[in-house]
Amino acid sequence: MSKTFVEIENLSKQYGSNTVLRDINLTIGEGEIVGLVGPNGAGKSTLLKAIMGLIKYSGKLSIFDKDPSRNRTELLKNMSYIADVASLPGWMKVKDLLEFVEQTHPKFNMARAKELLQDTPIQLNSRIETLSKGMKTRLHLVAILSINTDFLVLDEPTLGLDVLVRRDFQDRLVKDYYTQNRSILITTHQIDEVESILTRVVFIKEGLITLDIKIAELKDRYSKLITTQNVVFSDPALKPIYQRALPEHSELIFRDVEASALTEYGQVVTPSLEDLFVAINV
Repeated sequence: MSKTFVEIENLSKQYGSNTVLRDINLTIGEGEIVGLVGPNGAGKSTLLKAIMGLIKYSGKLSIFDKDPSRNRTELLKNMSYIADVASLPGWMKVKDLLEFVEQTHPKFNMARAKELLQDTPIQLNSRIETLSKGMKTRLHLVAILSINTDFLVLDEPTLGLDVLVRRDFQDRLVKDYYTQNRSILITTHQIDEVESILTRVVFIKEGLITLDIKIAELKDRYSKLITTQNVVFSDPALKPIYQRALPEHSELIFRDVEASALTEYGQVVTPSLEDLFVAINV
């Protein structure tokens, strides 16, 4: 049975009269890459702040069976956090940055960092401000991947990165960090940027979780019909949860409907996470 890293029960957060999070229930176990997906202002960053022990809240929250607000220093020994992959001190040299991390985190492995840097054009004597944005991203990731923690939290990590750097970031994240004993939580409002690496997705809108599902279960729960016909379903069991008319065809999304009941009307595929987010949150 897998370990539970994060356990959240009925968590809510208010700023004055504004309720930012509403009765959040969420668990994250070992061996998961969970995408927390929602538009700006949905409550993603507030939830991360609670997980990191940075704000007060109502409800229950434990990380590795500990309260993060009371045990933050201890918890940070076994979890890593990236808020912005490009926010590194430009005046430092690469070797100085790695030495700083080595001195501040007990689980940092310098040999591991140097090994990861061997695949890059980054030199230890290079000043960070001289590196391209892509190289800064790579360096930031190297620093984090060299810390031997079980839980990695990424807040909009690929925001503003071009497609090549973003893909490299994702590939190295999976290759150099993810294992069946470690887990990753990624927040984003750009679903397509993380869809390919997730094992599970959680949708959040206006402080509420609207969907929590394993990626492997999507094809069994949701279907998208692409049709050129003007389809009207008399059977209420076949009612789509969302439909969209495009110039040359229509798209209809269904929940818990057998694909075989739809094939006579057109092509049936598994909806993308973007399709699903719109269908559920429209």
